[in-house]
Amino acid sequence: MNYPTIFESSIASLPLLGRGKVRDIYAVDDQHLLIVTTDRLSAFDVIFADPVPGKGAVLTAVANFWFGKLAHVIPNQLTGIDPESVVSGEAERAQVAGRSIVVRRLKPLPIEAVARGYLIGSGWKDYQTSGAVCGISLPAGLQLAQALPEPIFTPATKADLGEHDENISYAAVEKLIGSDLAKQVRDATLRLYREAAAFARVRGILIADTKFEFGQDASGRLYLIDEVLTPDSSRFWPAESYQVGTSPPSFDKQIVRDYLETLNWNKQPPAPRLPTEIIAKTSEKYREAMSKLTGACDI
Repeated sequence: MNYPTIFESSIASLPLLGRGKVRDIYAVDDQHLLIVTTDRLSAFDVIFADPVPGKGAVLTAVANFWFGKLAHVIPNQLTGIDPESVVSGEAERAQVAGRSIVVRRLKPLPIEAVARGYLIGSGWKDYQTSGAVCGISLPAGLQLAQALPEPIFTPATKADLGEHDENISYAAVEKLIGSDLAKQVRDATLRLYREAAAFARVRGILIADTKFEFGQDASGRLYLIDEVLTPDSSRFWPAESYQVGTSPPSFDKQIVRDYLETLNWNKQPPAPRLPTEIIAKTSEKYREAMSKLTGACDI
């Protein structure tokens, strides 16, 4: 199904609470929020003016797939309420169709819960400098993109829009949210990652690393929130071309990052415009990831 390309939603029937890099959040009532996943693209924490057609629908489909598949591990934010039932008029229903969810209102934890199964990205940089990632010592002699002996929990701060997340130690997480909750988050993060990575491997995808977010209800119960195991929040590598020592191609916006590295751009706003072929290739990669993981191919 082809959904309209939306850079920014406009739902006049509900109060707008905020816009993130990709998602627009509206208040439904005291207990629920409407989250609209747009086709906005960000790279290096800068939002681009050029949307990626189909991106919002793909991210929603992939996240909903994982929410359902991993619901036995931890409860999640989904309510089952049809997003089209909480907005008014045909134009608003067209905006939310296929790209939105109605979720519980929960209190987000102030950390990014990152699980790493392979040595890449900022983890590789940390390892080269200190032999450790987020304070976790690793064996000497590991190579770029090598599988770790065991998946590790490497949390990060939640940066404001336009700022960069920073890796922090487990001890810092304990100071932020308390030791009991920190352990719950760490254990849930690693279990979610292990189960998802095992499933994805059968589908031909290696999940190098991924970011989870968690929230609590009024009673303190922990929930999985935000997005889950999407090409925006994870590094997906094709298993068939994986090779230790080289950075594998990704099913995400790596095409955009690689293009931007060829430009004389300081990675600060305003972002440069993107060529149509870069946008088209990025859209294709997102859809390919969705098809491999979920079997769906009609977005």
